[in-house]
Amino acid sequence: MGTELNLVKSEIKFIQDNRRVITRFYLPHGEGRIEKIIQKTLSLPEKRVKEILKHVSEDFSSRHKNIWAILDEHFNNVRRYLPKGVEVSKERKALIGAYFTHEYSIQAAAFFNPSIVAHPDQTNLEDGSLRCIVSFRSTGEGHISSVEFRSGVIDKYNNFDFQDVSRFVEPPKIIPDKVYDRHTFRLKLAELEEPNNISDNIFSNLPESFTYADLQTSIRDKLMIEQLTHPAFYQTIENILWIANSNYEVKFKKESNLSERVIFPSSENESKGIEDARFVRFVDDDGDVTYYATYTAYNGHTILPQLMTTKDFLRFKVITLNGKAVKDKGMALFPRKINGKYMMLSRQDGESIYIMSSDNIHFWHEAELLREPSAPWEFTQIGNCGSPIETDEGWIVLTHGVGPMRQYCIGAMLLDIEEPRRIIGILPEPILSPDKEEREGYVPNVVYTCGAILHNDTLIIPYAMSDTTSGIACLSARELIDRIKSRSKIAAAC
Repeated sequence: MGTELNLVKSEIKFIQDNRRVITRFYLPHGEGRIEKIIQKTLSLPEKRVKEILKHVSEDFSSRHKNIWAILDEHFNNVRRYLPKGVEVSKERKALIGAYFTHEYSIQAAAFFNPSIVAHPDQTNLEDGSLRCIVSFRSTGEGHISSVEFRSGVIDKYNNFDFQDVSRFVEPPKIIPDKVYDRHTFRLKLAELEEPNNISDNIFSNLPESFTYADLQTSIRDKLMIEQLTHPAFYQTIENILWIANSNYEVKFKKESNLSERVIFPSSENESKGIEDARFVRFVDDDGDVTYYATYTAYNGHTILPQLMTTKDFLRFKVITLNGKAVKDKGMALFPRKINGKYMMLSRQDGESIYIMSSDNIHFWHEAELLREPSAPWEFTQIGNCGSPIETDEGWIVLTHGVGPMRQYCIGAMLLDIEEPRRIIGILPEPILSPDKEEREGYVPNVVYTCGAILHNDTLIIPYAMSDTTSGIACLSARELIDRIKSRSKIAAAC
């Protein structure tokens, strides 16, 4: 399968590396086990504590930037289980912290599904060059997925120079006092239940912008006056806290290298994975730039499309998407408003591409069928491969199709620039199919991308090979558009 398009594959490969590990807080099940571990550690002579801690340092300090800060944090997580009045040395604190810490290899299972955007910083570059950020889905033990980043420069000849990958990697810190907008919060709550006196009373005590601490205080005040037998009370409180905990902010250290940053699941919605983030550089009507990423949150039972936003790739907001059209996987935002509305591609039925519009980026209520599978290589299902790419002649949309033997290929279509519900043309054959070197891996027979970019009239397509390795393919946008249009004319004549 394939077209006669001149697709050029770069020699650059992004390869899975199971040495990339983060630390996670480890808590054995049951308070009894926790207390036993602490008691055993307290019973050790100080000399023995230092000996064991020395081995911990030798084995792990070179794998993490500040292992001592991590151990101290994890000790503080279990400090309440210490017997009252017991004082411990800093070494014993660190050792207790080590017993409640474990490493997690974020790429142990897979490293795949990249997307690419222009970097916020385009200074000190040669003419015709572009600094870019590539995001990846990393998957480790238990198939928990997170988001990693790489940065590099594409010169005017489409040569790539990516920064070296740091040995270290660490998740961000959750910002404890995220600020919520009361109006938006209440709209989200209304999606879950009818407004009632309980929620009215809680929000009446809150300002237009409030923090999580403000919310907790208002709920506590409500607990003191509300009759706890009210049938809707606990469900309303649960819904409010679910929204608050699902909409959060994280921040990386400013001095960290981009390749050291990993966005690991933080909320219950995404506890089993942040999947297939489709990043897009969004330019608002006033020229303000925000980077959005639509992704699939997975908790082990259900999936939920969510939105991630950032200005600088240091601080990220995670936002729940709401509305009856928020379903399934693969939502991809257009890079600007069209006719005053946000627009999104999605898949509502598991097999076709839909198009959506909204006045509010948080809420999506209507979806219109854009295209069903039509070619044999995509009979099983189709979906987008990232955000539409704007050109003078229309929106290029890369698509994925699933065909015989569940083989994934990448195709393309062209949408009208002012009325993207109108399809100008569809390429009948894929532009990229898994070849014999690309078809073996964690999930065989798959090529897939979560987003491409246009640079010097060249479509730069980072793509995953069977969920194990990623590469980059380059294709003339002019050639692709001409081919789509010519094939569409032939189809129309037939």
